[in-house]
Amino acid sequence: MSRGLFVAFEGIDGAGKSTQARRVAAAHGALFTVEPGGTDLGAELRLHLLDGESSLSPATEALLMLADRAHHVATVIEPALAAGRSVVSDRFAASTIAYQGFGRGADLAQLAAATSLAVGACRPDLTILVDVPVDVARARCAGTDRFEREGAAFFERVRRGFRDLSENDLGEWVVVDGSRSVDEVSRAVDAALVAVGWTS
Repeated sequence: MSRGLFVAFEGIDGAGKSTQARRVAAAHGALFTVEPGGTDLGAELRLHLLDGESSLSPATEALLMLADRAHHVATVIEPALAAGRSVVSDRFAASTIAYQGFGRGADLAQLAAATSLAVGACRPDLTILVDVPVDVARARCAGTDRFEREGAAFFERVRRGFRDLSENDLGEWVVVDGSRSVDEVSRAVDAALVAVGWTS
């Protein structure tokens, strides 16, 4: 049995990545999952991570994200891929580097090492970065959780982090302009998927 294809969608809040991730998973019969919150444990952690009233240090926030990811990989993503099912995840490891590293200022080298521990050998076959200017993304967000309430400077740092990763990471990345219409973004995403062999 061949291994499933693993695609991760990344981007700042309001970029439109969730819309595309759900669409792609539905169109291809893939398992759709999300971080944080793709497991029962993750759902509990998500409540604390997104709670705008809680005060978390950058290290605490990062380690909670990584705990969620380690459990998510071990119990959801890897079993599905090993069984031959493709997986589409709304966020994966790059989000921790971008948000907790570039955004919050956590040490990037330490964060990268901890992320490697959390994911093991599990890496996306393709990471699609839906990239939009910060002002466009903020206009789309309700501003209700810990991250959405952050100011423009925070999201500029996070966006810069994603773009840096897309240019320097060893994995396969495609950057899509998320400020275009949904149909145009969808066509660009579908073209990226065809390029990595996902044609069914």
